[in-house]
Amino acid sequence: MKNLILKLSIIVVLVVFSNKTLKAQVQVHTDMRTKYWNIIGLRYEKQVKPLEWKVFFPSELKAINNRVIELPGYIIPTKVGNKFSEFMLSVVPIESCPFCGSGDIPSMVEVKMTNPITYTSKPVKLRGKIIINDSGDKRSEFFLLEAVQL
Repeated sequence: MKNLILKLSIIVVLVVFSNKTLKAQVQVHTDMRTKYWNIIGLRYEKQVKPLEWKVFFPSELKAINNRVIELPGYIIPTKVGNKFSEFMLSVVPIESCPFCGSGDIPSMVEVKMTNPITYTSKPVKLRGKIIINDSGDKRSEFFLLEAVQL
């Protein structure tokens, strides 16, 4: 009888614990991938020497350089505050940690707004000039300049 009570107690604890764990997971976010996000995602790295990697921008990606495009996404702040003129735009929300998990870090674009916008955890849609930074410096590889919220 004691074994039965012990087994039932363990089962109850496991069920309660697993239910709380499931509720703590981040909800699935809205898929922000569009034609332009897919083109930005074509950027890749290739090892050119031992311990040396180089970034490559295929011709489809270079074709949108200096063009005005629209990008939906989530604001990833780079500074403390509530209104931002500069931030990163990502296809995944900050709650999903764009730097965590398996696989590559999703593409992000550094945004420079014409006018500051208020932070929101909901998706935003922006229009601006996309610039590819292929200089090899350690700044962002993609910029969306003179951006406005749609």
